Amino acid sequence: MRFILIDKVIELEPGRYIRAIKNVSLAEEYLADHFPTFPVLPGVLLLEGLIESASWLVRISENFAHSMVLLEEARNVKYKSFLAPGGQIEYNVQAKTIEENVSSFTGQGKCGDEMIIEAKFALRHFNLTDKDNKMAAVDSAVIENLKKRWDLLKPRS
Repeated sequence: MRFILIDKVIELEPGRYIRAIKNVSLAEEYLADHFPTFPVLPGVLLLEGLIESASWLVRISENFAHSMVLLEEARNVKYKSFLAPGGQIEYNVQAKTIEENVSSFTGQGKCGDEMIIEAKFALRHFNLTDKDNKMAAVDSAVIENLKKRWDLLKPRS
């Protein structure tokens, strides 16, 4: 199962910051197990929402130069509260640096005025062809699919 943890990007300034939202629905499968009598968005998925937001910031800042944008390191992750079905989290991620192959960020997730998560983290970005030239077609396909998803997520003017 693949999780997509961003429903909409509401603001983005390339190289600087991104604001994105996620609506939590009781229909999401993982809530049946986490936890049956107290369903909440799992902490690891809260963190992944920050990472996914930052990944979009990297892709747009670099004009989709890399097919892979992955978590390198997470530090100072602080879970402040729970996010239950019916809630909406707004992720605010600020870039500290976005370089050719690595980037670093600070991010927060809030539901209204309530802080849900805070973290500092780093991403690394690369293409599969960096290790194997035969992977060029895969890189191209991944990037094209990401561009199509971006068309659904991007802020509307």
